[in-house]
Amino acid sequence: MAWSAEPIAERLARVRGEVGLDVTIVAATKYVSVEDMPALAEAGIDIVGENRAQDLEAKHAAHGDLFRWHFIGHLQSRKTKVVNRICELVHSLDSESAARRLEIPALVQINLAGEASKSGIAPEELPELLELYADVQGLSTMPPAAESPEESRAYFRKLRELAAEHGLTHLSMGTSQDYKVAVEEGATMIRIGSVLYRG
Repeated sequence: MAWSAEPIAERLARVRGEVGLDVTIVAATKYVSVEDMPALAEAGIDIVGENRAQDLEAKHAAHGDLFRWHFIGHLQSRKTKVVNRICELVHSLDSESAARRLEIPALVQINLAGEASKSGIAPEELPELLELYADVQGLSTMPPAAESPEESRAYFRKLRELAAEHGLTHLSMGTSQDYKVAVEEGATMIRIGSVLYRG
């Protein structure tokens, strides 16, 4: 059964009330089908973030004019052509090879906890990537999985401090689990999914 826009609109309004008007809400669409995308637009969502280049292409082909498109998944250099064509911002630049092929504004993904399972560069590698790619707008991160949103606070704070050191403005951090803490620590963008779709 197709999704209904009304409950999504209500949840979006609730989140907007919590985070304020200055925070960009990016609706993560990894688990949203092509058929259900129009319900997001009807609910008032204008920016969507996709994780996979293949899904990005399919969803954009069907509903390209309904949204502004961001790429939030791991950015493989061979997929940059698709991302360049469709997206206005990448949240996950983390390699020299992707930087050499990217043509749109980007956020550098920082792996603050040094988790082998997660993408992103170490903080000390940031100056080198900033030198390589001129159109970096800010930073992003995904803290380690945690029982409580409060456990993510130190990582969000560290990202804010790192961005300030390098004169970067935007911070993409916070998901459905911990976006309120992320905003308290300076997030300018949050990437949320389940809190919009399942309440």
